[in-house]
This record gives sequence, structure tokens and C-alpha cells, in this order.
Amino acid sequence: MVGQKGKQENPMPQIDEGWWSSVLAEESRSSANPIVRSAGSRPEFRDESKSNSTEKKPAANWTQVKDLYMRDQIIDLAVTGHNRGGLLVEGEGLYGFVPFSHLIDLAGKVEIGERDHDLESYVGRSLRLKVIECVPEDGRVVFSERAAQSEPGKRAELFHALQPGQHVQGMVTNVTDFGVFVDLGGVEGLIHISELSWGRVSHPTHIVKIGSTIDVQVLDLSPERCRVALSLKRLLPNPWNNASTDLPEGCTKPATITSVLSFGAFARLDNGIEGLIHASEIPQSEGKPLKEILAEGQNVQVRILHLDSAHQRMGLSMRLE
Repeated sequence: MVGQKGKQENPMPQIDEGWWSSVLAEESRSSANPIVRSAGSRPEFRDESKSNSTEKKPAANWTQVKDLYMRDQIIDLAVTGHNRGGLLVEGEGLYGFVPFSHLIDLAGKVEIGERDHDLESYVGRSLRLKVIECVPEDGRVVFSERAAQSEPGKRAELFHALQPGQHVQGMVTNVTDFGVFVDLGGVEGLIHISELSWGRVSHPTHIVKIGSTIDVQVLDLSPERCRVALSLKRLLPNPWNNASTDLPEGCTKPATITSVLSFGAFARLDNGIEGLIHASEIPQSEGKPLKEILAEGQNVQVRILHLDSAHQRMGLSMRLE
């Protein structure tokens, strides 16, 4: 699915190790991944009562892990346990974790109450997996069933073909609170929630759906971690660039309510950018919960109070006079 689609129309953001670290931290919190205790140790469930334990764990074969990762090979491992975040797998001196989102049959399921039952059904089974992350210094080995659907060696081929700024096509494989995973044909990329739209995004499911094919722009590549940063919004002109001209203070515009909070409501204009209507700027809001006055999807007329294009902020009012 990799192919040049045109040149980027917006400046490339600066993506450094801090960006990747924050994304990994969000992914960990979202999936409730187990903690890997120490370099070369067997991953196990989080147990705060034993956090100070000095019990030694079986050593993983890091040479084998690195070889599997570098060669992009498929291996069969047995499922030995699970927690809410995914499965524990092991075999042939290997120990690792398969995130819930990387299981073919379960990716995208949001029924948390059913997750334990779904994962329990895997225990005792053997899965065909690929190593998608190997960080010996952190004791981190992550496997993927979904990645094993592509032939061995495909990852290196794709990473060689991809480059920052390139426009490519892929299929949405999973949607999480922090972003969207897209299969580029053997390598999975991530569109962080901040790169989905030039406007505010309350949840990625409002922008894309699992199984849909979308065009994206490559922002950054991290082959050593099998990571590709993608963007959806940079395929479109940035509406904030011309906002000061298109949206002079005092003008009235149609808008759609996107979320209602205790202190106000966010509304999206036709050009895609969003602004905040403070509760004091919503008529008849005195003494009433705002959710009794406004609802998501409601069409309203708003007046531009102030605009800060540099910081992408806009204040709106429903008081038109």
C-alpha cells in the first residue's frame, strides 16, 4: 500500500525521542500492559505487593530475540496467561507480551467487561507471532499476531521504501484513546490523536473507523522500534493559517456543537476549526446544566469573540447582539 501520493502541504513537525516516549507511555496506560521487571527477565502481571521482590526470573535469550526482530521472522509461542492489556507468551527461551490490540480477532473490541473472557480463551493455545519491539535495556519484548500476517522480511522492505513526507495509503486496524493504528502493508503506523485533525478531537472514533482505507502522510520513521509516525491532518490545508482573515472578530458563523462540558461547549466551524463557547456566552444558561441547553451535533450560530491563530485558540459567543 506504499506509494507516493504527492508532496506535503504543511510543515513537518519535530518528532524526537521524547515524542516517541510519550506515545509509548500513552499506549501502556491505555492497554494496561504488564511491567517487565528487569533486563532479560520474564514478563509477569503487575503485583504492587511484590514490587520490592528480589526473586530472580528466568533469563530470556536476547540473542534469539534480536535475531527474530532483525530478520522479521515468524515464531510460534504458547499463551501462558493474560491480564486486561493482553497475553503473556513464552517458548524456546523467549518470554514476551502480545497487546490486546495486536490480536487479530480482538483488535478494536471496546467491551471491557468481556475482555477477560476473550483473553482467557487464548490460554494454552499457540500463536504465530512476530517481534515488533525489542528493548533489552528495558527488558521489553512485544509480539504481534497481526504483524505475523505479512511475510517474513516485509518490514525491512517497507522501511526502506518509506520516507518522511511521503503520502501513502493504509487500512485502519485499531482505534485507541490516544490515536489510530494503520497497516501500511506489513508495517503498522500510528496517527497520534493530535495529528488526526486541525480541530480538536474528542475521540479518534469520531474521525476514522476500523477497517477503512485512508490516505496518510509519513511524519517520522523509527526502524529500530518498528514505529512509523503518520498524519491525517497534514494532507489538508491548515485552516488556522488564514483564520485571522477568514474569521474577523465580531463576524457571525454557523457551527456545530462537538462537546458539552460544565464550563462551556466546543463548536466546530465549517472550515474544521473549533472554538470554545464559555458558559457565560450561552444564553439562558444561568442556573441550568449546559447539557439541558445544548447537545452534541446541534447546529448553532456563533459570534467570533477573539482569535489566536498562533496557538490555535478561538473564543465564541452565542450572544449575537
